[in-house]
Amino acid sequence: MDRQALQNAQSWVKSELERSAQFWLDHGMDKEHGGVYTCLDRKGEIYSTDKSVWMQGRCGWIYAFLCHHYGVRQEWLDASKSCLDFMEQYCFNHAAGDRMYFTVTEDGKPLRQRRYYFSEAFCAIANAEYYGVTGDKARLERARQCYDLYWDLSQGKPDPVGMGPKTIPETRSGRAFGAPMIILNVTGVMLRTDPERKTLYEERAQQCVDDIFKYHVKPELKCTLENVDVDGTPRLYYTEGRTVNPGHDVEGVWFLLEHAQRTGDKELVAKAAQMFDWAIEAGWDDEYGGLLYFTDCLGKPPEAYEHDMKLWWPHNEILIASMMLYRDTGEEKYLDWFYKTLDYCKEHFADPEFGEWYGYLRRDGLPTQPSTKGSTFKGPFHMPRSMILVDKMIGEILDRA
Repeated sequence: MDRQALQNAQSWVKSELERSAQFWLDHGMDKEHGGVYTCLDRKGEIYSTDKSVWMQGRCGWIYAFLCHHYGVRQEWLDASKSCLDFMEQYCFNHAAGDRMYFTVTEDGKPLRQRRYYFSEAFCAIANAEYYGVTGDKARLERARQCYDLYWDLSQGKPDPVGMGPKTIPETRSGRAFGAPMIILNVTGVMLRTDPERKTLYEERAQQCVDDIFKYHVKPELKCTLENVDVDGTPRLYYTEGRTVNPGHDVEGVWFLLEHAQRTGDKELVAKAAQMFDWAIEAGWDDEYGGLLYFTDCLGKPPEAYEHDMKLWWPHNEILIASMMLYRDTGEEKYLDWFYKTLDYCKEHFADPEFGEWYGYLRRDGLPTQPSTKGSTFKGPFHMPRSMILVDKMIGEILDRA
């Protein structure tokens, strides 16, 4: 281990974190209606005033998480509260069992309702994290309500929205890797901030881990499949059944590693490391660098148009997972992957002139044009989260070296 190289990486990570946090405070926060705008161009100018409910929760969480790690800054706490208050006032469909909307107008009028329940997931962690910082019991209650609804819907509770599943269930049903993976992460946040329900969260987290390996991890294919049959059988006869999302897999790796650290499960560390190795082998672009967005487990053409693009968040996940694997295994190859990915991010995603990272690159590493720093799906979440966690881990590694 090169101590100076780690210190240099940590210094850059801290600088990028500060620039990212300030970018969204300066350009994204809506001082009139509350909440955050995330459709921002390279300079931070708003190109759409519609608001993503996912991003209200994610932004609410990240600024509370910053307070959790670095101490309360009033501007961070205010940003978190603004998003929480906006969600509370505008983003719940009270006529449909308090399901949450997907997008709303800038002043909170509902635009889209989706069958998916990630708005509830991100609202849960935002309120839970804010409670952890402030002790505001009303936020804990809202976190529990959203989490419980999220869990119940994931386990088959009839959806009060009434949209039904994505496909005709009599023809095709299945499982998606994103379900147990993201529930595992959300449950981990709840476990940390709401110890009163510790046993419940521990049981559910373990169920998620078990489901990931029972249904989605396929050693015979050397991959983790995004979509499988209800019993976990691979469905290789159509494109969606062969889809590998390397960034999703790597994100799932560090969720599993966090669970392993909580439980002391060393076997799980080894299994997560294998998942990481497969994902990197499948997705890293040897010609241009960076991680491909989708691949096909049999090497056939992926269905998604954006399959060979380079998106910001999978690279954030590599930074976290590779550093966590190095911390937990001591294997230098994971530190090598950290530096390789960090170099790619410095060269292609970072913007020294205006701050924050580009969201979307072409395969050759150039930003899509016009370039963007935010969208309905990109806000202050993956990038600052990765910088916070990497900063913390490097500090731990340096302290014990």
